[in-house]
Amino acid sequence: MVKALATFCHNMHQSRPLPRLVLGSSSVYRKELLSRLGIPFDVAVPDIDETPMPDEAPEATALRLAQAKAAAIAAKFPDALVIGSDQVATLDGEQIGKPGNHAKAMKQLQKMRGRRVIFHTALCLFDGRKAGADAVQLENVQTFVTFRDLPDDELDAYLKIEQPYDCAGSARNEALGIAILEQIESSDPTALTGLPLIALTTMLRRAGMPFFTQNLTK
Repeated sequence: MVKALATFCHNMHQSRPLPRLVLGSSSVYRKELLSRLGIPFDVAVPDIDETPMPDEAPEATALRLAQAKAAAIAAKFPDALVIGSDQVATLDGEQIGKPGNHAKAMKQLQKMRGRRVIFHTALCLFDGRKAGADAVQLENVQTFVTFRDLPDDELDAYLKIEQPYDCAGSARNEALGIAILEQIESSDPTALTGLPLIALTTMLRRAGMPFFTQNLTK
């Protein structure tokens, strides 16, 4: 009787549908990171204004935009778990955003060479099954990055090859950008790439998302 009840409970757990998971991002790197978890997910691109507010602290900008991205996508996917993330780099308290072109990227790298830069990677998990503040989990993960003190010709060559003009701080560490970095310090090794998986898996667990059972039953 006890064994039968245990089997019934196990089968009930197995048959319980997973909540729908949606990644609110256009980043191929965030998509690749999320795919590591082996959980089915959809991708939707949020359309929001990413301009920082006047006198807004860098971490506040990242947190606000991560939540805004998640909320924008959650409005289109009722009852889903929606992931939003944003990253802001800072040096001496000043925000270093996406350069947009070669000249601005060069100025960023010249300013950061030989320096320690803080990358704020904000993460939001919006649970559409809940209401109000209970629907939102929010966290900022800091990564401290020391840039190599490289000459202009190397920085220029790197930019022409990599063209990281859509990356905060002009450093795409997933590829050749790792060669311009001297040290990375973080509690979450995937944070610098744009999606802190340690923080995310904690949030997903709180939201009732299983990890290993659904992978074993594929």
